[in-house]
Amino acid sequence: MGSGKGTNCQAILDAQRSGLIQDCDIVGVFSDKPNSGILEAAKLAGVPQVYLGSYKHSNVTDDERWVSGIKKFRPDLIVLAGFMRILSNQFIQAFDSKIINLHPSLLPSFRGKDAVTQAWNAGVKITGCTVHWVSPELDAGKIIAQAPVRIMSSDTLESVMAKVQAAEHMLLPAVIAEISEGFCS
Repeated sequence: MGSGKGTNCQAILDAQRSGLIQDCDIVGVFSDKPNSGILEAAKLAGVPQVYLGSYKHSNVTDDERWVSGIKKFRPDLIVLAGFMRILSNQFIQAFDSKIINLHPSLLPSFRGKDAVTQAWNAGVKITGCTVHWVSPELDAGKIIAQAPVRIMSSDTLESVMAKVQAAEHMLLPAVIAEISEGFCS
């Protein structure tokens, strides 16, 4: 599931194509944005892509549409890769213990939106990214893995964002590969 450019989706697709993620199929890619890059990446890879309409936290109609739309694909794992919405408790419960999220900070620091900017403004020397299980509390689920990124004195906010994104592109597929061994082998 994603809302944006689809670079993390592309990293997952590339990892599957290269054999890092084995014995597991990507059954669908879902977005709340009709022209999102994540849907285009899926289309180019021949993976079913589905625009499920808007998603608003705790909107029962949105929850029902998203849950039923995704359940049709019978996923063993749901990966939030740039899905820029907060999921409701109803949605999380519908896919109990099957949702992971990629967050651009070393949780529990810098939860929520604009995490890289938060880290930059705080003046930390190390930031990074985290993959965690989704729980009802925002960015508070059990941490699966993290990748640190060092902030150098010569960095800019943009260069730190690029370094964090590069770390995300390595970490998320590696975590999915480990998890998929249990789900799909």
